[in-house]
Amino acid sequence: MLGRDLLSRVGDPNESETFFTAALGALRRGNVPFMIGGAYAVRAYAGIFRDTKDLDVFCCPENVRRALTVLGALGCRIEWTHPTWLAKALSGPAMIDVIFSSGNGRCRVDEIWHRHARETAVLGVPVRVIPPEEMIWSKAYVQDRFRFDGADIAHLIRRQGRRLDWRRLLDRMDRDWAVLFAHLVTFHFIYPSERTAVPTWVMRELGGRLDRQVARRAPRASICRGRMLTPHDYEIDMAEWGYHDAPRMQTGRGRSDPAHDRAHRRPG
Repeated sequence: MLGRDLLSRVGDPNESETFFTAALGALRRGNVPFMIGGAYAVRAYAGIFRDTKDLDVFCCPENVRRALTVLGALGCRIEWTHPTWLAKALSGPAMIDVIFSSGNGRCRVDEIWHRHARETAVLGVPVRVIPPEEMIWSKAYVQDRFRFDGADIAHLIRRQGRRLDWRRLLDRMDRDWAVLFAHLVTFHFIYPSERTAVPTWVMRELGGRLDRQVARRAPRASICRGRMLTPHDYEIDMAEWGYHDAPRMQTGRGRSDPAHDRAHRRPG
């Protein structure tokens, strides 16, 4: 249990909080397996409060329609923003993102998320928040000129690093370990006095992988994996410079994904 209610405030709840409270209660009564992420989870794990009109609800793909049916019964408008990772429930200025993967296809929600989720309360409703390891995993790829989640990762490691399951996080990052390593090197720069939050063995293991990679011959094919991190900043590489679009090859996403663009541009 993470402790006290994460978003309770003094005074009357605003319109968004009223909607969120009703939605959380409905999802619980409907026995929908779900977890909370986004600003709520950042508050739980990093101690940073953000006012938000968004509620991020994470669930496995097989439970998405069930969640949307429950939310639709509240009278909100349902929108399939992107069929491979994101749907929305809208009520006035408030918005619930129902997330079941990531825009680049890497971070599919599965039972491991649920197994390691942690209990807390949001607006007086008992809920579970996504695990900090999976939160870091999914945020590691969000880095472009409109939205960069690196600061969230640094704050998460500062507060949770000594309790993280680093082996599971490394397994999650898998072939994208260099993305995680970049965040960890940046963490060392930001918090030199807190560097023990990242175990020495993690830095040595990833440093060893980098040494071995540098010693190997570079790939002959011109591959750009930039769109794994941002859906728009590397368009020129494919359009004009002759690079292969790694995200499109790996996830089936076309050259431009407006829904992914919007998700990266919005605050949260």
